[in-house]
Amino acid sequence: MPPTRVAIIGAALDLGAGRRGVDMGPSAIRYAGLNERLEGAGIEVEDRGNVQAAIAETRDTGIESARFLDEILETCTRIAAEVESARADGLVPLVLGGDHSIAMGSLSGLAASGAGGVLWLDAHGDLNTPDTSPSGNVHGMPLAAALGLCDGFSRDGLRLPAVEPDRIALVGVRSLDPGEQALVRELGIAVYTISDLDRRGMQPVIDEALERVGGGSFVHVSVDMDVVDPEVAPGVGDPVRGGLSYREVHLALELVAEAGVLDALDLVEVNPIHDHENTTAGLAVELAASAFGVKIL
Repeated sequence: MPPTRVAIIGAALDLGAGRRGVDMGPSAIRYAGLNERLEGAGIEVEDRGNVQAAIAETRDTGIESARFLDEILETCTRIAAEVESARADGLVPLVLGGDHSIAMGSLSGLAASGAGGVLWLDAHGDLNTPDTSPSGNVHGMPLAAALGLCDGFSRDGLRLPAVEPDRIALVGVRSLDPGEQALVRELGIAVYTISDLDRRGMQPVIDEALERVGGGSFVHVSVDMDVVDPEVAPGVGDPVRGGLSYREVHLALELVAEAGVLDALDLVEVNPIHDHENTTAGLAVELAASAFGVKIL
């Protein structure tokens, strides 16, 4: 069954990204009517506010291979605690980003009950490590960190690794760095590129992906809004042409809702600076509704 009680947790963090602005994502999504949309569908919503996050201008970047790492992990530790608390209270966490590095916190909080699986909707792999990252931007590393592959990411309050390689499915990918390609081949991680979706269609891919990510202690769905084509979602942190259509991304999350397996949801990388009239934040609201089982009839 889709969830009926949801805890909104904001993470106004942009330290992991190369372009500024995604720290305003949680506010933009709330402003687009998130609470009203879910409550109007009969879902009980408890907005727990934003976790504390550092501001780039007040901190040094730290090591260039993983910029602002300490500050990012501090924020992720707070997210993990909020996610764990929400689940203990019987609510499904909805974490609003912020850049995709926040998923380390979401997954760590879920892993309080053991390792699980994640459906990762993203134009990118987010499987770089400090050794392979071309940029040093940590938002390109959270999935590798969740696998326990990033040296120096261990912190009290974070459970890394949080997922297992055979319970990961990436969908909508159209940009992988060389180090990520090598890791996918080495670990046998399921990656469904945009070409796979073109050839096979969304429903068989999502059905197969959900079967793969199940069987652990949780199923997490992490949605980077750049999985959608920038013509539909222009306000994102790192746009890549050729993404999912409006209907394709809705269908993906409708299928998640129908499967009744969702334990937590991330919506990340909404960047109001690059958006048009809050279009991307509005789409994020619609996608949350689809993931939580809101239907036309």
